[in-house]
Amino acid sequence: MNVFLAELIGTAFIIILGNGVVANVLLSRTKGNNAGWIVITFGWGMAVFVGVFCSNKYSGAHLNPAVTIAMAAAGKLALKMVPVYIGAQMLGAIIGAILVFIFYREHYKVTDDGAAKLATFATGPNIRSLPAAFICELIGTFMLVFPIFCMIDPTIEMGDIPTQYKRNVTLGLGALGALPVGLLVFAIGLSLGGTTGYAINPARDLGPRIAHAFLPIPGKGDSDWGYAWVPVLGPIAGGLLAAGLARLIL
Repeated sequence: MNVFLAELIGTAFIIILGNGVVANVLLSRTKGNNAGWIVITFGWGMAVFVGVFCSNKYSGAHLNPAVTIAMAAAGKLALKMVPVYIGAQMLGAIIGAILVFIFYREHYKVTDDGAAKLATFATGPNIRSLPAAFICELIGTFMLVFPIFCMIDPTIEMGDIPTQYKRNVTLGLGALGALPVGLLVFAIGLSLGGTTGYAINPARDLGPRIAHAFLPIPGKGDSDWGYAWVPVLGPIAGGLLAAGLARLIL
Protein backbone atom coordinates (compact mmCIF):
# COMPACT_ATOMS: atom_id res chain seq x y z
CA MET A 1 0.00 0.00 0.00
CA ASN A 2 1.41 3.44 -0.89
CA VAL A 3 1.31 6.58 1.23
CA PHE A 4 -1.62 8.19 -0.62
CA LEU A 5 -3.82 5.11 -0.36
CA ALA A 6 -2.91 4.55 3.29
CA GLU A 7 -3.86 8.10 4.24
CA LEU A 8 -7.06 7.93 2.18
CA ILE A 9 -8.19 4.64 3.75
CA GLY A 10 -7.19 5.61 7.28
CA THR A 11 -9.00 8.95 7.08
CA ALA A 12 -12.07 7.36 5.49
CA PHE A 13 -12.24 4.83 8.33
CA ILE A 14 -12.02 7.64 10.89
CA ILE A 15 -14.94 9.47 9.28
CA ILE A 16 -17.08 6.36 8.72
CA LEU A 17 -16.80 5.35 12.36
CA GLY A 18 -16.56 8.84 13.89
CA ASN A 19 -19.38 10.53 11.99
CA GLY A 20 -21.15 7.19 12.12
CA VAL A 21 -21.37 7.31 15.92
CA VAL A 22 -22.65 10.90 15.74
CA ALA A 23 -25.34 9.79 13.30
CA ASN A 24 -26.25 6.86 15.54
CA VAL A 25 -26.74 9.20 18.51
CA LEU A 26 -28.40 12.18 16.80
CA LEU A 27 -30.59 10.81 14.01
CA SER A 28 -34.13 9.70 14.70
CA ARG A 29 -35.13 6.07 15.30
CA THR A 30 -31.60 4.65 15.49
CA LYS A 31 -30.64 2.07 18.11
CA GLY A 32 -28.27 4.62 19.65
CA ASN A 33 -30.56 7.66 19.60
CA ASN A 34 -29.85 10.03 22.52
CA ALA A 35 -27.05 7.81 23.84
CA GLY A 36 -25.11 10.92 24.78
CA TRP A 37 -21.77 12.68 24.59
CA ILE A 38 -19.67 9.94 26.17
CA VAL A 39 -20.76 7.50 23.47
CA ILE A 40 -19.80 10.04 20.79
CA THR A 41 -16.37 10.77 22.30
CA PHE A 42 -15.61 7.10 22.86
CA GLY A 43 -16.72 6.29 19.33
CA TRP A 44 -14.42 8.97 17.92
CA GLY A 45 -11.51 7.69 19.98
CA MET A 46 -12.05 4.18 18.65
CA ALA A 47 -12.45 5.56 15.12
CA VAL A 48 -9.01 7.14 15.35
CA PHE A 49 -7.63 3.90 16.80
CA VAL A 50 -8.87 1.95 13.77
CA GLY A 51 -7.64 4.53 11.26
CA VAL A 52 -4.16 4.67 12.79
CA PHE A 53 -3.96 0.90 13.21
CA CYS A 54 -4.69 0.37 9.50
CA SER A 55 -2.34 2.99 8.09
CA ASN A 56 0.56 3.65 10.46
CA LYS A 57 3.09 1.24 8.95
CA TYR A 58 2.52 2.60 5.45
CA SER A 59 2.32 6.38 5.97
CA GLY A 60 2.95 7.15 9.64
CA ALA A 61 -0.84 7.61 10.03
CA HIS A 62 -1.12 11.38 10.00
CA LEU A 63 -4.79 11.29 8.85
CA ASN A 64 -5.04 15.00 9.65
CA PRO A 65 -3.68 18.02 7.72
CA ALA A 66 -2.78 19.74 11.01
CA VAL A 67 -0.56 16.78 11.91
CA THR A 68 0.97 16.68 8.42
CA ILE A 69 1.76 20.39 8.45
CA ALA A 70 3.18 20.12 11.97
CA MET A 71 5.38 17.19 10.93
CA ALA A 72 6.68 19.17 7.96
CA ALA A 73 7.32 22.21 10.14
CA ALA A 74 9.25 20.02 12.59
CA GLY A 75 11.38 18.59 9.79
CA LYS A 76 9.85 15.12 9.98
CA LEU A 77 8.18 15.16 6.55
CA ALA A 78 9.52 16.26 3.16
CA LEU A 79 7.65 19.36 1.99
CA LYS A 80 6.89 17.78 -1.38
CA MET A 81 4.87 15.10 0.41
CA VAL A 82 2.54 17.57 2.15
CA PRO A 83 0.11 17.89 -0.82
CA VAL A 84 0.07 14.10 -1.21
CA TYR A 85 -0.92 13.60 2.42
CA ILE A 86 -3.49 16.40 2.53
CA GLY A 87 -5.05 15.42 -0.80
CA ALA A 88 -5.48 11.84 0.40
CA GLN A 89 -6.91 12.97 3.73
CA MET A 90 -9.46 15.26 2.11
CA LEU A 91 -10.59 12.66 -0.39
CA GLY A 92 -10.80 10.01 2.31
CA ALA A 93 -12.90 12.31 4.50
CA ILE A 94 -15.35 13.02 1.67
CA ILE A 95 -15.67 9.31 0.85
CA GLY A 96 -16.20 8.46 4.51
CA ALA A 97 -18.95 11.06 4.85
CA ILE A 98 -20.72 9.80 1.74
CA LEU A 99 -20.69 6.26 3.16
CA VAL A 100 -22.18 7.45 6.45
CA PHE A 101 -25.01 9.09 4.51
CA ILE A 102 -25.63 5.92 2.50
CA PHE A 103 -25.60 3.79 5.65
CA TYR A 104 -28.04 6.02 7.59
CA ARG A 105 -30.07 7.24 4.62
CA GLU A 106 -33.43 6.03 5.94
CA HIS A 107 -32.78 7.77 9.26
CA TYR A 108 -31.91 11.04 7.55
CA LYS A 109 -35.33 10.83 5.92
CA VAL A 110 -37.19 10.63 9.24
CA THR A 111 -35.08 13.22 11.09
CA ASP A 112 -36.58 16.72 11.08
CA ASP A 113 -33.70 18.60 12.72
CA GLY A 114 -31.46 20.08 10.01
CA ALA A 115 -28.84 21.10 12.56
CA ALA A 116 -28.59 17.51 13.81
CA LYS A 117 -28.08 16.35 10.23
CA LEU A 118 -25.25 18.84 9.72
CA ALA A 119 -23.68 17.70 13.01
CA THR A 120 -23.33 14.20 11.57
CA PHE A 121 -21.02 15.74 8.96
CA ALA A 122 -19.26 18.78 10.44
CA THR A 123 -18.66 20.55 13.73
CA GLY A 124 -20.12 23.76 15.10
CA PRO A 125 -19.92 25.87 18.26
CA ASN A 126 -22.60 25.71 20.94
CA ILE A 127 -22.02 29.42 21.65
CA ARG A 128 -21.38 31.22 18.39
CA SER A 129 -18.28 33.27 18.98
CA LEU A 130 -15.87 32.66 16.12
CA PRO A 131 -12.79 34.06 17.89
CA ALA A 132 -13.51 31.90 20.95
CA ALA A 133 -14.14 28.86 18.75
CA PHE A 134 -10.85 29.47 16.93
CA ILE A 135 -8.97 29.52 20.24
CA CYS A 136 -10.72 26.31 21.33
CA GLU A 137 -9.73 24.54 18.12
CA LEU A 138 -6.18 25.85 18.41
CA ILE A 139 -5.81 24.61 21.99
CA GLY A 140 -7.55 21.30 21.28
CA THR A 141 -5.24 20.58 18.35
CA PHE A 142 -2.18 21.61 20.33
CA MET A 143 -3.26 19.06 22.93
CA LEU A 144 -3.39 16.45 20.17
CA VAL A 145 -0.16 17.23 18.35
CA PHE A 146 2.24 18.13 21.15
CA PRO A 147 1.66 14.87 23.09
CA ILE A 148 2.25 13.02 19.83
CA PHE A 149 5.66 14.67 19.55
CA CYS A 150 6.33 13.80 23.20
CA MET A 151 5.40 10.15 22.75
CA ILE A 152 7.30 9.52 19.52
CA ASP A 153 10.47 7.52 20.13
CA PRO A 154 13.22 9.85 18.85
CA THR A 155 15.51 6.89 18.12
CA ILE A 156 13.04 5.44 15.58
CA GLU A 157 12.69 7.43 12.40
CA MET A 158 11.09 5.10 9.91
CA GLY A 159 9.32 2.28 11.71
CA ASP A 160 7.83 -0.12 9.18
CA ILE A 161 7.34 2.38 6.36
CA PRO A 162 8.29 0.68 3.08
CA THR A 163 11.79 1.43 1.82
CA GLN A 164 10.60 3.26 -1.30
CA TYR A 165 8.99 5.98 0.85
CA LYS A 166 11.79 6.47 3.36
CA ARG A 167 13.30 9.42 1.53
CA ASN A 168 10.03 11.35 1.72
CA VAL A 169 8.39 10.25 4.95
CA THR A 170 9.61 10.21 8.51
CA LEU A 171 7.66 8.67 11.32
CA GLY A 172 4.53 10.53 12.36
CA LEU A 173 2.19 8.51 14.51
CA GLY A 174 3.61 5.12 13.66
CA ALA A 175 5.95 4.88 16.65
CA LEU A 176 3.05 5.26 19.04
CA GLY A 177 0.88 2.40 18.00
CA ALA A 178 -2.81 3.06 17.52
CA LEU A 179 -4.24 2.80 21.04
CA PRO A 180 -2.46 5.75 22.69
CA VAL A 181 -3.62 8.05 19.90
CA GLY A 182 -7.19 6.84 20.19
CA LEU A 183 -7.13 7.36 23.95
CA LEU A 184 -5.69 10.84 23.45
CA VAL A 185 -8.57 11.78 21.14
CA PHE A 186 -11.03 10.29 23.63
CA ALA A 187 -9.54 12.43 26.41
CA ILE A 188 -9.67 15.58 24.29
CA GLY A 189 -13.29 14.93 23.41
CA LEU A 190 -14.34 14.38 27.03
CA SER A 191 -12.46 17.38 28.40
CA LEU A 192 -12.29 19.95 25.59
CA GLY A 193 -15.00 18.92 23.13
CA GLY A 194 -17.94 20.73 24.69
CA THR A 195 -17.46 24.08 22.99
CA THR A 196 -16.96 23.38 19.29
CA GLY A 197 -17.31 19.61 18.96
CA TYR A 198 -13.49 19.31 18.70
CA ALA A 199 -12.79 19.06 14.99
CA ILE A 200 -9.01 19.23 15.70
CA ASN A 201 -8.57 18.10 12.09
CA PRO A 202 -9.25 20.25 9.00
CA ALA A 203 -10.03 17.23 6.79
CA ARG A 204 -12.40 15.77 9.36
CA ASP A 205 -14.55 18.92 9.15
CA LEU A 206 -14.05 20.33 5.67
CA GLY A 207 -14.32 17.07 3.74
CA PRO A 208 -17.67 16.03 5.26
CA ARG A 209 -18.93 19.63 5.05
CA ILE A 210 -18.29 19.52 1.30
CA ALA A 211 -20.15 16.20 1.15
CA HIS A 212 -23.05 17.72 3.10
CA ALA A 213 -23.26 20.52 0.54
CA PHE A 214 -23.67 18.25 -2.48
CA LEU A 215 -25.42 15.16 -1.12
CA PRO A 216 -29.21 14.91 -1.61
CA ILE A 217 -29.98 14.96 2.12
CA PRO A 218 -33.69 15.71 2.71
CA GLY A 219 -34.22 18.87 4.77
CA LYS A 220 -30.50 19.31 5.34
CA GLY A 221 -30.46 23.11 5.60
CA ASP A 222 -27.34 25.23 5.32
CA SER A 223 -23.77 23.86 5.42
CA ASP A 224 -22.65 26.83 7.59
CA TRP A 225 -19.78 27.98 5.42
CA GLY A 226 -19.43 31.09 7.57
CA TYR A 227 -17.98 28.89 10.31
CA ALA A 228 -16.01 26.51 8.07
CA TRP A 229 -12.72 28.44 8.30
CA VAL A 230 -12.50 27.96 12.08
CA PRO A 231 -12.00 24.15 12.12
CA VAL A 232 -9.49 24.52 9.29
CA LEU A 233 -7.27 27.40 10.44
CA GLY A 234 -7.60 26.78 14.18
CA PRO A 235 -6.18 23.23 14.01
CA ILE A 236 -3.41 24.28 11.62
CA ALA A 237 -2.39 27.05 14.03
CA GLY A 238 -2.47 24.64 16.96
CA GLY A 239 -0.39 22.09 15.10
CA LEU A 240 2.22 24.70 14.14
CA LEU A 241 2.40 25.92 17.74
CA ALA A 242 2.96 22.33 18.90
CA ALA A 243 5.66 21.79 16.28
CA GLY A 244 7.44 24.99 17.27
CA LEU A 245 7.44 24.08 20.95
CA ALA A 246 8.57 20.54 20.17
CA ARG A 247 11.55 21.84 18.19
CA LEU A 248 12.52 24.05 21.12
CA ILE A 249 12.33 21.62 24.01
CA LEU A 250 12.25 18.02 22.76
